[in-house]
Amino acid sequence: MVGTSFKDYVTGIVNLLNTVVVPVIFALAFFAFIWGVVNFFFLSAGYEKKREEGKQFVFWGIIGMVALFSVWGFVNLALSTLGIAP
Repeated sequence: MVGTSFKDYVTGIVNLLNTVVVPVIFALAFFAFIWGVVNFFFLSAGYEKKREEGKQFVFWGIIGMVALFSVWGFVNLALSTLGIAP
């Protein structure tokens, strides 16, 4: 396109990441958490090995969501400080 600047390209990429990529990654972390809860409480009531696997899914799902939320917030703060984010 004629007349578009580098800032327009960066803004478009940031918007794509914020509206598509990051929510998909959040959804995957949330589904890992939910799968762990279902596996721990419902699917493997008598199997300790399966319960331990469910516990690991819950743990890493929570860690993933906290890490994603922290990094996403920091990146958006930095972008708005630099004037790149819309």
